[in-house]
Amino acid sequence: MKILVLSQYFWPESFIINDIVRTLDEQGHEVVVATGKPNYPDGDIFEGYQAGGTQRERYLDRVDVVRVPLWPRGAGGAKNLILNYLSFVLAGLFCLPWLLRKRQFDAILVFAPSPILQAIPAIPLKWIKGARLALWVQDLWPESLAATGFVKNAAALRMVGWLVRGIYRCCDTLLVQSRAFVEPVSRYAPLEKIVYYPNSMDSRSEVAATVLPEPLVDVLAKHFCVVFAGNLGTAQALDTLVEAAVQLRDDPDVRLVLVGSGSRLAWLQSQKEVLGLDNLVLPGRFPMESMPAIFERSAVLLVSLSDQEIFAQTVPSKIQAYLAAGRPIVASLNGEGAKVVIEAGAGMVSAAEQAEPLVSNLLRMRAMDKDEREQMGRSGRKYFNVHFDMDAQVKRLVEILS
Repeated sequence: MKILVLSQYFWPESFIINDIVRTLDEQGHEVVVATGKPNYPDGDIFEGYQAGGTQRERYLDRVDVVRVPLWPRGAGGAKNLILNYLSFVLAGLFCLPWLLRKRQFDAILVFAPSPILQAIPAIPLKWIKGARLALWVQDLWPESLAATGFVKNAAALRMVGWLVRGIYRCCDTLLVQSRAFVEPVSRYAPLEKIVYYPNSMDSRSEVAATVLPEPLVDVLAKHFCVVFAGNLGTAQALDTLVEAAVQLRDDPDVRLVLVGSGSRLAWLQSQKEVLGLDNLVLPGRFPMESMPAIFERSAVLLVSLSDQEIFAQTVPSKIQAYLAAGRPIVASLNGEGAKVVIEAGAGMVSAAEQAEPLVSNLLRMRAMDKDEREQMGRSGRKYFNVHFDMDAQVKRLVEILS
């Protein structure tokens, strides 16, 4: 099958679409990726790229990648984000028909974390190529804009809703990463277009292949380390994690290790200094291939989200990564993500933005026999194999696109 994957985010940025593309290629499909210039999450264009101009390269020396100009996210803020979003849309509309002029496709897959606007360049390509268009919805718009406070004006949110309705109308299939997404997406599109298609994870990475910094290895070896991995932003309820660190700071053994970067990393660093939180470890961001080695050395893996309805409807992709790692999980969130952890028998769950129950679960987890924790990890891995295995999920994706 000839498939165009369109996404504002792609390798060397760390997103699950990278693994999807690799697996599609390994399964014998002809894949082309249309994307922007890598700059997520820190906001600076990655070394070896520049914001202006188009670019062609090869992913894994096999998959053709075309890149369009992009305004980088910079340090954040509404202005930079709006310019970042719009620059990809406009550059995609003008550049992609030319860059892809000699290619034919059976299907176009849009990987759509925020912004949903990135689907717009795929619409004329669908008509030009006569291809089926599928949109993989990772974030609910306009709900996510309201939940994060990015847009507060009711009239503006209604306008975004009209735009979303128009985008959905142009798509043949709407893939949703959570069953709880079906109802809100159906407000803007016919129910028969909507297909539940969860996130997955390539679990084949070799733990021994990565060398970690000695200070991090030392902390992971000497303490009961609770590891959070991923974006450190407004949605992750980081205030709750800081409060948990405050409650645990007299415990000589427990360490909260927040691996990643994002818009609130500077705030976390300031809180660590001001509150004297030696038990809060901020080692920075690591490439995806380093994560299995970090997970392997952790005692517990931590996931948290803010107490918002939209986040209760979301299954953060780190849950699949944690299940695949076969490590016990402590979750501080509501809704669908919590259900997955409970159904998998993979760990303990407490309500979003509640520090005391989170601390209680962490202490209960530490008090457990190691074999009990290992059994949770094995249960999580078994659940992953049944529900989220990458090879099986990609085969199902091809069936849907066909």
